[in-house]
Amino acid sequence: MKTSRITILAAGHACVDVYQGAVPALVPFLVAGRGYGYVAVSGVVLAATLLSSVVQPVFGALTDRWRMPWLIPVSMTTAGLGVALSGVAGSYALTWLAVALSGLGVAAYHPESARLARIASRGSHVRMSWFSLGGTLGFASAPILVTPLLAAGGLGASPYLVIPAVAGALLSLTVIRALAGPGEADRAAPPSGRDDWPSFVRLSLVIVFRSVVYVGLSTFVALYLGGGAAGAVALFVLFAGGAVGTVLGGRLAARWGRVRTMRLAYAAAVPAVAGVVLAPGFGAYVFIAAASITLYAPFSLHVTLGQDFLPRRVGTAGGVTLGLAVSVGGLASPLVGAVAEAVSLRAALACLVPFPVLAWLLARTLTEPAQADPTGTVEPSAGRPG
Repeated sequence: MKTSRITILAAGHACVDVYQGAVPALVPFLVAGRGYGYVAVSGVVLAATLLSSVVQPVFGALTDRWRMPWLIPVSMTTAGLGVALSGVAGSYALTWLAVALSGLGVAAYHPESARLARIASRGSHVRMSWFSLGGTLGFASAPILVTPLLAAGGLGASPYLVIPAVAGALLSLTVIRALAGPGEADRAAPPSGRDDWPSFVRLSLVIVFRSVVYVGLSTFVALYLGGGAAGAVALFVLFAGGAVGTVLGGRLAARWGRVRTMRLAYAAAVPAVAGVVLAPGFGAYVFIAAASITLYAPFSLHVTLGQDFLPRRVGTAGGVTLGLAVSVGGLASPLVGAVAEAVSLRAALACLVPFPVLAWLLARTLTEPAQADPTGTVEPSAGRPG
């Protein structure tokens, strides 16, 4: 039953995170259909992340104080509605606001869903990686969903993109009721232990560095490889590689520990990201896949590490690790776009290479925290079986 619950939550996660992947997939159509430049489309990506970055701590704090399971279906439909309206908005300002609305929905979803996923996973790294995998698959499926639809119907077909949100909200309702019930809630009482804010802040900075490079790649890699079918394939490889990395990270953490796995992943990400810029022709796709795998291997580990660093503020930790720190990369995307317009797109992507280096260096300052079980006990964290 626990496995089926985490599977349903993962499916819901996929249905909401498809809208994070939908925004980069919209970029080539906004360039072709409306003549937006690099800075303009960077601003659209910024819209999806700016509001999210501002409100994410608020939603995290609210879910720490009150159970808000109703927020999950509401936030999912909001995320879908924003992207659905973005293609039919009549001006750049309205497009920006529509994408910002979608970002607000994504921001509201993550803290409460992370809390429920923690209950369903019972502290297992592997089960939590399946929840994170759902989001990654949703992200990965976005170009497959968006590109053919808009290629056939133009930007005016964007209202159909609300369908995954509605389906995901309906799918999630049954397990939300079960996990939000009083019995489950009592068993998920806040554990004993102290919040380790210095370690949590350093972890958040690691995620920020990861976010800058990943959002930069997802925004511009399709254009870098020529747009059209080649660009859609590049986005799919980038997003699908994340699915492999998410599962791999959970498995490696169960054997080696989360912090060690995170360090190895970021060390391997350095040559992978450099290869995207330097490799010619088909080789670029190989390095795109490698970059995605290495950048996503620590993704679910960020969530459980954050929750164990802040055992009394699980909602805040989930909101930051799944949302705020991840979305901050969008704040840097206009700067990457400005470099692309002033110099070249290759030079802009080359600016991303130092960020996995910084993530690796900062990850070396972290140590494995005590792992707080949702039942309220705290135990030393090691390779916990799935």
